[in-house]
Amino acid sequence: QVQLVESGGGSVQAGGSLRLSCEASGVTISTYCMAWFRQAPGKGREGIASVHPTFGTTYTEFAAGRFTISTDIPQNTLYLQMNDLRPEDTAMYYCAAAFGCRLSLQLQTQSYPYWGQGTQVTVSS
Repeated sequence: QVQLVESGGGSVQAGGSLRLSCEASGVTISTYCMAWFRQAPGKGREGIASVHPTFGTTYTEFAAGRFTISTDIPQNTLYLQMNDLRPEDTAMYYCAAAFGCRLSLQLQTQSYPYWGQGTQVTVSS
């Protein structure tokens, strides 16, 4: 049974940093496509960054340079380091997993059958 559990969200002021964690069970993250998504109130879920087991990391334009996705293989945990946070980053953040994913679709929600419950990030100005 696949389980993804996010943590690390919270409330920060603009310019601050947070590190999100996603503990995985039932999957071996080194062999899966893993990704972070977010969903702001009233908006659709959007991709942030992904890790492909063969081809490495991919970032959405808004995340490049501020956010860093990484993995701890022994701990089977996915991370998202977020720096220079802005009020527009306020959203629920989700991790997702898929066994096999097309490179062109790594940041599309339809590529991922497994999802965590999300962790809230709130950035105040």
